[in-house]
Amino acid sequence: MPKLHHLRLPGGMTERGFWLYVWRVQNSAGIELLYVGRTGDNSSPFAASTYRRMGQHLGDAKNTNALLTHLSANDGERPIHHYEEFEMFSYGPIFPEVDRHPDFVYRQPPHWEDALELHQPFRDRMAALEKKLAGELKRCGYRVMNSVNSKAVLDPADWPPVRDSFAEHFERLKGRP
Repeated sequence: MPKLHHLRLPGGMTERGFWLYVWRVQNSAGIELLYVGRTGDNSSPFAASTYRRMGQHLGDAKNTNALLTHLSANDGERPIHHYEEFEMFSYGPIFPEVDRHPDFVYRQPPHWEDALELHQPFRDRMAALEKKLAGELKRCGYRVMNSVNSKAVLDPADWPPVRDSFAEHFERLKGRP
């Protein structure tokens, strides 16, 4: 039977840059599952908006739909439309996307390497924050489906604003070191 559904998207979620986000998915049994992610990955010098990642996570492309992959591994092979609700909480952009050179040609020297070199320090800081956020949510008793593996070192000053922002929706994070 057809139904009317409503999605409200804050315009800020369309801004490119380095974001952290948490998906909260409720299955039909009422179980809450979390997925922690970030924009600004290792494959390019770009950092997408969370709006773009949202669509990729729910899409068919195997190399970008990590949320669906983790749902399948943690909750069985149910069709995506059988889940009760998908919520995305995103924080950012923490850092702006590295500016593109006007002569840039995708994956071609010389500008690709320059952009990637500028991108890497931000990417590494985000990887450390992503790992910390996923780990703290797990330690607080939330069911986080993915593990974040990173050797990047956390800048302690980066964590408190991230923790405090996500604690508004994940209350067990409040007061965590």
